Order: sequence, then structure tokens, then C-alpha cells
Amino acid sequence: MRTFAILAALLLAACTTGAGFGQAGGTATYDDLKKAQKVCAEKGGSLKLQKNGDPQFLDDYACEKK
Repeated sequence: MRTFAILAALLLAACTTGAGFGQAGGTATYDDLKKAQKVCAEKGGSLKLQKNGDPQFLDDYACEKK
């Protein structure tokens, strides 16, 4: 049971830290935002800043259906 709890904690930590996105490791550069918007548009959506999101970080943007 203890092993399961440790494994679950490690998996949760891996999810919350993120892997970083784009060339700048998660910072929302012009080029990364442009690329993310293109990918989102190809899926039929629009890239939007999430509620209470920080425009400096790419993680805080989401692809929303139009």
C-alpha cells in the first residue's frame, strides 16, 4: 500500500510540473503562440487564454471550439 501511495504521488507531481512547451520551456513566445494557434485552428478551434491565466505562459492557453 505504501508503494502505491508513493507511486501515485510521483505521478501526480509529474502531471503538475508539466514538461514545458515550445522552444522557451513554457514561456508564451510569439512563435510558440503562432504555432499553437495554427494547430488549434486545424482542429476547428481558437486559442484562448484560460480564466485567470497568465498570458506569459503557454500552459495557460486552451484550444476552444468555435
